[in-house]
Amino acid sequence: MPFEPPDFFNKIKPYLLIVLGIFILMTLNPFVIIGAGERGVVLKFGAVEDRIMQEGLNLRVPIMESVVKVDVKTQKYEAHASAASKDLQIVTTQIALNYHIDPSGVNWLFQNIGPGYRERIIDPAIQEAVKAATAQYTAEELITKRAIVRDVMKTNLGEKLGDLSDGNIIVNELNIVDFDFSDEFNRAIEQKVTAEQLALKAERDLDRIKIEAEQRVTQARAEADALLLTAKAQAEALKLQKLEVTPELTQFKAIERWDGKMPVYWGGDALPFINIGSQQKQPSTQ
Repeated sequence: MPFEPPDFFNKIKPYLLIVLGIFILMTLNPFVIIGAGERGVVLKFGAVEDRIMQEGLNLRVPIMESVVKVDVKTQKYEAHASAASKDLQIVTTQIALNYHIDPSGVNWLFQNIGPGYRERIIDPAIQEAVKAATAQYTAEELITKRAIVRDVMKTNLGEKLGDLSDGNIIVNELNIVDFDFSDEFNRAIEQKVTAEQLALKAERDLDRIKIEAEQRVTQARAEADALLLTAKAQAEALKLQKLEVTPELTQFKAIERWDGKMPVYWGGDALPFINIGSQQKQPSTQ
């Protein structure tokens, strides 16, 4: 008589199959979730496939296919590079690079460069671009022409990375964070700045002295003009006063000075008389 499973087993058999299927799916993991700003490089038995997984939920063939996620968002990378300037000053430049990977080129980049593309091509390209740009300018020009130097570095780096990555690494922005010069050059810069400040102060002092001298000259001219006007006024007043002196005015002035005593004169007959004829107005002869 053949073995017949109990009814209970027959009842749970469909559920067991479902659970077993879920377990197999979870174990084999055929689903791949690609996050925002990422792309998936599909490897079939280790070989790079042509297709690229986009953002979201993707399917892969378990066991046969594996997926490597590549970040295609804008990334920041800081680096230092030492180089000699045009006047042979050693300068260490700190730069901040913003770049991104072309989403359509992640397969090429992974296949030809690998995941360590920063160390393999970005670092060497930065060193070469910075050295080439630094050699075109003197140490002082690196400071005074900072924006121009930055643009030259960015252009050099963009071209170099484009050649090395087949255009799949794109430079968004490059900024010069700092220049580090030798101690001797820093002292020379400080001395130059101090000399320029002293020269500017001397120039300002000279301008101030000139202005003060001009003010004194203007004041002296004003005082001289005032004295001249006063002298002219006094001379004019004296002139008018002389024109107004008449015999009547002279007689009036004499009376004002009289002390009240009558002058006495003695004639031949010993009789006193008062000589007032000289006080009388003599008729003018026409």
